[in-house]
Amino acid sequence: MTGSALKDIDLIILAVVGSFAVMIVLTSMFVGWPSRRFAKSLVRPIMVLQDGVRLIANGNLEHVIDIRTGDEIEELGVSVNKMSLGLKSYIANLQSVTAEKERIGAELDVATKIQASMLPCIFPAFPERAEFDIFASMLPAKEVGGDFYDFFLIDGDTLAVVIADVSGKGVSAALFMVIAKTLIKNNAQYGKNPKEVFETVSNLLCENNEAWMFVTAFLGYLDIPSGRFTFVNAGYNPPLLRGGSTYSWLKAKAGFVLAGMEGLSYTMNEVMLNPGDCLFLYTDGVTEAADRENRLFGDARLLESVNKHSGLELKAFIAEIKNSIDIFAGGAEQADDITMLILRYKEAIT
Repeated sequence: MTGSALKDIDLIILAVVGSFAVMIVLTSMFVGWPSRRFAKSLVRPIMVLQDGVRLIANGNLEHVIDIRTGDEIEELGVSVNKMSLGLKSYIANLQSVTAEKERIGAELDVATKIQASMLPCIFPAFPERAEFDIFASMLPAKEVGGDFYDFFLIDGDTLAVVIADVSGKGVSAALFMVIAKTLIKNNAQYGKNPKEVFETVSNLLCENNEAWMFVTAFLGYLDIPSGRFTFVNAGYNPPLLRGGSTYSWLKAKAGFVLAGMEGLSYTMNEVMLNPGDCLFLYTDGVTEAADRENRLFGDARLLESVNKHSGLELKAFIAEIKNSIDIFAGGAEQADDITMLILRYKEAIT
């Protein structure tokens, strides 16, 4: 029997025993009555009732109080028996619901681990490459989320970086995230440029998309020898670029979201990264993080925070941005996935 069920029983028993107490006091006034018939018809049934209630209170819900006096005491015994049966049924239902919740919780825990294992999580990611460094993190709002990031070498000279946000949250968003992430990586590794990748993936995601889900995404290729960075923005937040010691917005026209409609065309942009430059990517869970008064963290606070911590190593930098968000939120519940990725171009190959 669960602790909460026993607590419910205790409350009911207190009420019942309280009623018995009055009856027993009245009975005690007549205990000296030299009538065995009175003792048999009143005192003994009350003692049977008291013993039965004690057994039920101790968790023996199989016990049945058998009193046949034909009066209110018998009715009270019948009521206690009904209460015991009701509690037995309640506990059985509670155990069933608890078992189902535990099963769902276990499945979600597995889903969380599977999703986390799909994202690159070993850092430094490319310890053998001195030309760049990269770090990323994803903190879902629920057990599983719709945000994702990825980075991988297409060839020895080209690094691809991806960050994206699937509409919605929870299991459905996580499933769509897996599909989108797989399609983007596969098409990039087939040798397509960022523009071609997004155009192909958007059309594929439109197929059988009965839930009308979509993806905001950013895909960029770093040409490692030169520092040239080509990218496509599909409805995504503008990244932040640090040139020298100061971050500023990397402004480029954003295209429509992936899976928004078939036949979309995207524009490819380009920027040159110099040794020491950093590119910071983030999902809207960062800027739309809210405090207890529903005020948003916003672009201005983000820009202030990244510039305040711009000199840190990448892992510490991400941690400080998250800490700034937490301080601002002041304990408010996280409403959206928070995903961040930072790329530092360290040196060109001559």
